[in-house]
Amino acid sequence: MPTRIHVPIAGDIATTNAELLFGEAPTLVAEDEKTQKRLDFLMSEGGLGAVLLEGGEVSSPYGGVYLRASWDLAVADHVLADAIIPDCVAPEWRAGRLVAATLWKVLEERDDGRVWRHLERHESGRVYHGLYEGSRDQLGRKLPLADRPETKGFKVDADGGIDTGATGLAIVYVPNIRPNRLMRGSPLGRSDYQGAEQLMDALDEAYSSWMRDVRLAKARLIVADSYLDTHGRGKAATFDLEREVFTELKGLQGVGDKFTDLIKEVQFDIRVDEHERTVQHLLEQIVRAAGFSAQTFGESGDLAITATEVQHRERRTFATRDRKIGYWRPELARFALVLLEIDKAQCKADVTPQRPTVEWPDGVQDAPEATARTVELLTRARAASDEVKVRMVHPDWDDDQVAEEVQKIQDENPIVDPRTVAGLVNGQDPEDDEGAGEDAPAPEGDR
Repeated sequence: MPTRIHVPIAGDIATTNAELLFGEAPTLVAEDEKTQKRLDFLMSEGGLGAVLLEGGEVSSPYGGVYLRASWDLAVADHVLADAIIPDCVAPEWRAGRLVAATLWKVLEERDDGRVWRHLERHESGRVYHGLYEGSRDQLGRKLPLADRPETKGFKVDADGGIDTGATGLAIVYVPNIRPNRLMRGSPLGRSDYQGAEQLMDALDEAYSSWMRDVRLAKARLIVADSYLDTHGRGKAATFDLEREVFTELKGLQGVGDKFTDLIKEVQFDIRVDEHERTVQHLLEQIVRAAGFSAQTFGESGDLAITATEVQHRERRTFATRDRKIGYWRPELARFALVLLEIDKAQCKADVTPQRPTVEWPDGVQDAPEATARTVELLTRARAASDEVKVRMVHPDWDDDQVAEEVQKIQDENPIVDPRTVAGLVNGQDPEDDEGAGEDAPAPEGDR
């Protein structure tokens, strides 16, 4: 049985980071209608939304993530996107901008020390592929791409490269958050775990101590050797825990000894409160070091609260989320442009490549019944127009959808002139009231 227990708080932080950023996928908005439909397709059926979730989880521990665009018409008729872990990429920077990147992948490693690697170098508008045979610490000699099944499908030119059809790199780097405290001035982002490593070790130690108390607290019986059943010379002696009747043996511990003195129960206390407070404190410090609030990880109870209360309790979490979105937005817009360019050049998509606008949804919304009550109060107070109320109920709708819904509401609830209603009740024609003037007979009292 292992005596050291690991608490997976690091995995929880990475998963939470991805859910906060991409639990609701951002919207890519383009001016051209066909381009907009293609972006919506790539985000949903094309798998870009899932890639962003993966990228959000990878960037948390690694301090950043690379997003790469590629294509394979034998696999899909559209451009492909994937998230690349930074530890297999050698980037080149200029003025804090990524200008080139080399990716490597180990294809095979044999027991004799020979290693085959595939290198993929990204430059502006070009991707170069190379196959190398070397050792564990040496790149070795370059081989033809046709020598390995993993690389023979790349149709490179005489220089070993392929034109992507994009104006820039087919890969972008998104930092998790900056600055990197271990490398001053580095364009690389920092991990959410940076500075919390010792706290995580202490958390494992505290939880292991807690579980040790649980193991030691198991009830144990200490019995006299006279109660043991021997199984013969040289064999073990055992005690039956299910035995219900014992015969008191005379002369074992002196005259007058009680029967219960021969069987003693040993069971230690479990220090639940002490361990729980220690673990809780360490968890809060680790989560705080990562830039989140403890309430984000379910430490606020199960009480129903409004979106405003959630924002207040999780202010640190949403501040960190907004900060990370500031790094994701420009790189995601740049990457979406690259996807459209490659999609048109390599997959013959009918699109007009343009850099879209990236819109992030709200991190938290009120429950539908709370929104309905708010709209009802505004309607009674006559403090909001139909357009404002529709936008409150449907914050994700665009202007055309809002205008259409407002028109439907007005058509279903036409404004009726109160004079018309009064005339119909009295059996009079409202137009006769308008014509009644000096020619109308005066009331009896005025004659």
